[in-house]
Amino acid sequence: MKIKAALKDNIACWDKLTEAQQETLIENTVAIHYHRKESIHNVAMDCFGVLIVLSGTLRIYINSPDGREVTLYRLQTGNICLLAATCILKSITFDVYIDAVTDCEIVRTNASAFSSVMKKNVYLEAFTYREAVDRFSDAVWALQQILFLSFDKRLALFLLHESKTSNSLTINMTHEQIARFLGSAREVVTRMLKYFSTEGLVTLSRGKVNITSLKGLEKLTR
Repeated sequence: MKIKAALKDNIACWDKLTEAQQETLIENTVAIHYHRKESIHNVAMDCFGVLIVLSGTLRIYINSPDGREVTLYRLQTGNICLLAATCILKSITFDVYIDAVTDCEIVRTNASAFSSVMKKNVYLEAFTYREAVDRFSDAVWALQQILFLSFDKRLALFLLHESKTSNSLTINMTHEQIARFLGSAREVVTRMLKYFSTEGLVTLSRGKVNITSLKGLEKLTR
């Protein structure tokens, strides 16, 4: 029942599928628990499957030629990940990595089964491509930040976003973790956080960044 409910609640066109198509997806879907920082998908996992996040946060990222991680976007509860099933979206030709940011509960639908139903049902096909377009928009936004925003603005935006998401002024991340999210080097993050600290915007402690001036950070983003 957990799997059926997850599919029904998160696939908007579920009622447009035939009973046989629904059963195909249910029978080819499993529930999986991942621990924080665990790798979910990498280049060795060809067409892993379609993922639905039931709880927790996933990070989807790529690796640059020099080994730098570039975060494309994150997925939260109720989001669907198609990039682990690149055989469904033939135009996706780059290598994608997916990690669990927190402990996660997900359901994974076999890519072949999902693809077979999608080819027979125009509603699922439309839903799939709409999800892909939304995620592509997120990825373009992330790349725009990297290419066109100064690093102080990017870091300020990141800290504000994390604070709002967690409803806390304390960001429980190391400088290395922040660097991975921002596609930068740890040394660059450390220097900028120290600058923020001297400006009275944050205080720093081991594995934590404490925001002391939301208005100051917001001013940097303008």
